[in-house]
Amino acid sequence: MPGSGALDSLGTILSGLAKRLGLESRLLELRLQHHWHEIVGEPIASHTWPAQIRFKKLYLIVQNSVWLQQLTFLKPTLLAKMNADAGTEFITEIVLRVGEIPSHVGVSAATPAADKRSPLAEVARVEASSHTAAIQDPGLRERFTEVISSYPSQAPHPPARGPSHVP
Repeated sequence: MPGSGALDSLGTILSGLAKRLGLESRLLELRLQHHWHEIVGEPIASHTWPAQIRFKKLYLIVQNSVWLQQLTFLKPTLLAKMNADAGTEFITEIVLRVGEIPSHVGVSAATPAADKRSPLAEVARVEASSHTAAIQDPGLRERFTEVISSYPSQAPHPPARGPSHVP
């Protein structure tokens, strides 16, 4: 076709959109939580939980002080694995904290998605809608909202944060 430029893939478009809307960190956080066992391996994954990412720091909950000490030495290896999985150097530091690991950490990708009519799914949809409001195309906005709101229902939920948990 004369005059037509190169086409961008949908992944490239969504990646750019997520970056522009400030969702890149949250999407990486959810992906880490969802694929934690595959990224770091069973022994580490069963004693740790990637709680959140803030300012390029991963806050990692560790089951006890013995694992905290061991993982202190493995930080460079874990950083390399996570950044390789993300495809970019998105995480620059790991902050280790002793805490309670959620009991549902072993949830697999085969877990059925939550019922779309549940209150939790509706809350996720409302939050996703607030992030996608800037998208002009209504079809793309709706689809992006669906994708974002359905992802948390497929990923394990992070542990409840009490007053003692920071960021």
